[in-house]
Amino acid sequence: MKRLVESQERPVATFSIVAFDEKEKEWGIAVQSKFLAAGALVPWAVANTGAIATQSFANTSFGPRGLRMLAEGKEPEAVLWDLLADDPDRQLRQVGIVDAQGRSATFTGSSCLTWAGGIAEPGFSCQGNILTGEDVIESMAACYRSSDDMPLAEKLMGVLEAGQKAGGDKRGMQSASLLVVKQEGGYGGWNDRMIDLRVDEHHRPITELKRILKLHRLYFQRSEPEDFLPLNGGNLEEVKDLLRKAGYTPGAGVEYDRKTKEALKTFYLRENFDDRWKNDPVVDRRVLEYMRQFQGEHRDHV
Repeated sequence: MKRLVESQERPVATFSIVAFDEKEKEWGIAVQSKFLAAGALVPWAVANTGAIATQSFANTSFGPRGLRMLAEGKEPEAVLWDLLADDPDRQLRQVGIVDAQGRSATFTGSSCLTWAGGIAEPGFSCQGNILTGEDVIESMAACYRSSDDMPLAEKLMGVLEAGQKAGGDKRGMQSASLLVVKQEGGYGGWNDRMIDLRVDEHHRPITELKRILKLHRLYFQRSEPEDFLPLNGGNLEEVKDLLRKAGYTPGAGVEYDRKTKEALKTFYLRENFDDRWKNDPVVDRRVLEYMRQFQGEHRDHV
């Protein structure tokens, strides 16, 4: 389904995408707006249920109400019209929905300030208002279609960048957010909020959000087997040297001994790399890169 609408009224500007990654069973929303803390209003998602973006004088009740309807099995199009039916200001609203199966829908009210519109296709929906033109939404959709091999979070960030490059919000930039949910994907597996990041006020919010996402990957993404380097030879020598320069006391020999292991483990825990620690004689390559950077930043501040 494709819907592109123009109008001449006065709502609040935002562009967003809601999407579903069928392979990884992840649902996500990314948004940018010339509006303070858009991430507190626009994105709503529940794993195995769907994702909703509510914007343009956002009716925030659409988030929880819409998710309940999706959980009951209603299709996105039906959810849209049920939400709008009893809203007297429906023509001020803009909504994007994707469900547990990747079905999608979008709505742009006739009172959304030009340029306003959206595109909904299997797996995603993107929408925006007070944009520089239709090219913003078209560029976002094209970016999403062409980035199949990327993780959902990086794909959504790319879509925001494409929208901004095409002109974005005609008033400028202020806030951005990224929400990705997955069953047991949150910290410690206790909830579904795998990635929940916000830049509430910044002159380059998309760039800042991208930087924070890289940090999130560093601290919270679970290590893969190929991420681990054996602690022997040059790797072990470098790790010991970096530990000493960071103020730790590894063992003096050429082996990965108990003292070295305890020093390295302490470094991991103090720097919040709990999920990347292994008792085996290995070091996570991303932690090793961080240790090199840590030492460089330490020298800069001496």
